[in-house]
Amino acid sequence: MTIKDDLQKLLDILPQDLRQILEKHPQRDSLVEVVLDLGRRPEARFPNQAEYLGETPVTQEQIDDCIKRVGTFGADNRAGIEQTLHRISAIRNRSGKIIGLTCRVGRAIFGTITMIRDLVETGKSILMLGRPGVGKTTALREIARVLADDFHKRVVIIDTSNEIAGDGDVAHPAIGRSRRMQVAHPEQQHQVMIEAVENHMPEVIVIDEIGTELEALAARTIAERGVQLVGTAHGNQIENLIKNPTLADLVGGIQAVTLGDDEARRRGTQKTVLERKAPPTFEIAVEMSERQRWVVHDSVADTVDTLLRGRQPSPQVRTVDDNGNVNVTRQLTAINGRGQTLGGEESFPAPARQSNGWRATGQMIPLPTLSGQSQKSSGVSEFDRLLDESFNGFDGFDFDSTTTRHAGPNGEDLPLHVYPYGVSRSQLEQVVGVLSLPVTLTKDLDSADAILALRSHVKNHAKLRQMARARQIPIHMIKSSTLPQITRGLRRLLNMDDPEVNDDREMQLFLHSASDDEMDALEEARLAVEQIVIPKGQPVELLPRSPQVRKMQHELVEHYRLKSNSFGEEPNRRLRIYPA
Repeated sequence: MTIKDDLQKLLDILPQDLRQILEKHPQRDSLVEVVLDLGRRPEARFPNQAEYLGETPVTQEQIDDCIKRVGTFGADNRAGIEQTLHRISAIRNRSGKIIGLTCRVGRAIFGTITMIRDLVETGKSILMLGRPGVGKTTALREIARVLADDFHKRVVIIDTSNEIAGDGDVAHPAIGRSRRMQVAHPEQQHQVMIEAVENHMPEVIVIDEIGTELEALAARTIAERGVQLVGTAHGNQIENLIKNPTLADLVGGIQAVTLGDDEARRRGTQKTVLERKAPPTFEIAVEMSERQRWVVHDSVADTVDTLLRGRQPSPQVRTVDDNGNVNVTRQLTAINGRGQTLGGEESFPAPARQSNGWRATGQMIPLPTLSGQSQKSSGVSEFDRLLDESFNGFDGFDFDSTTTRHAGPNGEDLPLHVYPYGVSRSQLEQVVGVLSLPVTLTKDLDSADAILALRSHVKNHAKLRQMARARQIPIHMIKSSTLPQITRGLRRLLNMDDPEVNDDREMQLFLHSASDDEMDALEEARLAVEQIVIPKGQPVELLPRSPQVRKMQHELVEHYRLKSNSFGEEPNRRLRIYPA
């Protein structure tokens, strides 16, 4: 990692006594900024501490002398030193006179993006988040240079305060072959962003400090034109952007949606929920929590959807050691808030889990480790590829049928703790109650003995498979969230594979809480099946019914292991039942 700071040029604008102190300071190379406030002692700030440079208060003459040595202050009260990356920010009194200066050291650090180089080369838009001083602008500058010099892309930097490419008309060499467009007034940044796309045909636009709604809209416009965006925004985490109405559009925007009764029951939520309004402007988000530790959300859409559902995402955590080796781990957070970090060169932790006689089997999945520049073809894609290959054709864990189940005080089996995923909780409770199954539903993944999930959800959500394998919890999949499918799934979990068992009570599921019209329709379907379809092998058409009633009839027919289809136009649409 190479550092170039031109520190002496910044020290030269300071009063002589302060310059001499800093030139001999043992932490000179790690200086962050110098603060000069009228009537107060001068202060030097370092990464982990701040200290006064003397006992004499700063005078107005000293401040005015510093102002003469720097460039012109713009509308954003920022100035610079030509051909350097240093930033001088002014504090003014009510009459507009400068009474305070913050002299920030600007450094060009080559090699700062080793942790996310594989993400940069994907061509996806990247949003950098983090508190002031964590290195967002430095990383942005290095990304622009790498894209322009190493990947030979047309890069245009929108430099509002000349902080990325330095003060003056000639850009600093740290941005490589990238081009820089200066912004005369901060409120015009969104206009310059659009102008850059329309006039200069960039493949990549680099923007620092997206802070207004107009800039967020301009960023979306640019992304929809197929241009890669790399930018920074105010906020430490994605949650901050979701709660910020001005910048929420960067992550897709948030809207309130009213669900139907069935969908609300299936999700187990209220009827009015928050959902993402559109695809995110930035596909990848990087939370720069520390200089050597970045949290990567490789799919902003999935992260936002997970947060809006009240769950915690499982982002990557990337760190770099003293030797320049990059380690990638995956942060897993359980539903109850107890999380763990999995990764590095170690396998998933697999404590022996044997609850109520149930045991999941399966091999461990090691996570890849990225080292230096070798991460080019690894990272996220390699991690997900290992997961997908390991679960290719996965159809649930195997159970040890020879294990003895523990019995309760009266000889009954202890309840099996089942974690539902994508399956209607109300329907599960209905099946368990009517059939008196020894099953307890749980919202705590750590206390679950098994997971009952929709097949489509398991195939499309690697994180669930990952968390289940980490905790050695078996996954049992069903095709749809219907009463017959749920019933069969629970019976297989409990080794109740005899289809004749509890048939009378299972029939109660279809009559439970049904209205008179629904009971008539179900009785019609039952008689048709038992008196015509099964004994005579003939198809039967039922009377026209509403969509809700037809759905119940479909479920009843499925209970008999038969097929049925709806045909006709509303309001005469009806069911046709076919023999086996």
